[in-house]
Amino acid sequence: MLSGQRLTSRARRTALEWRERIMKGTDLTPSEMKEFVRRHFEDFVNNRLADVIYQNMTSNFFDHDGPGGKPTDSKGDEQMMLGMYKAMPDLKLTIIEMVAEDDRVVCRNIWRWTDPSSGKKMQMHGFVLWRFEGAKIAERWATVTPPTEDHRAW
Repeated sequence: MLSGQRLTSRARRTALEWRERIMKGTDLTPSEMKEFVRRHFEDFVNNRLADVIYQNMTSNFFDHDGPGGKPTDSKGDEQMMLGMYKAMPDLKLTIIEMVAEDDRVVCRNIWRWTDPSSGKKMQMHGFVLWRFEGAKIAERWATVTPPTEDHRAW
């Protein structure tokens, strides 16, 4: 561009959109990221496919709030879910709502299962924040309530 020339509004808009995509680290739209997270939860939790984590996460995936509240990687999260499958054979996760912006998705979830030893219906609630790089999840932060008895009618 020559000195003194101005960008057209379309060129300026295109440059801003390009910069925004580079800054946010993903080419996925907010709707695509939400659908990706929906599918991940469906497979990883409800369909009991723990190894899907290796398809859905980046090779350097970092979980800030892994098992026991300690940081971990994909392997640690896979091991956590394998343990949950055994301890909670009828575990189901329901996504209540999702919000996506830039390269992040936040979910509000309810985890429900039957305690095998007591037969009581149990639940815990949580929020998960996912950060995307490219078309995969690169980071996770989570907050989960302690398990409580679920008094609603199943």
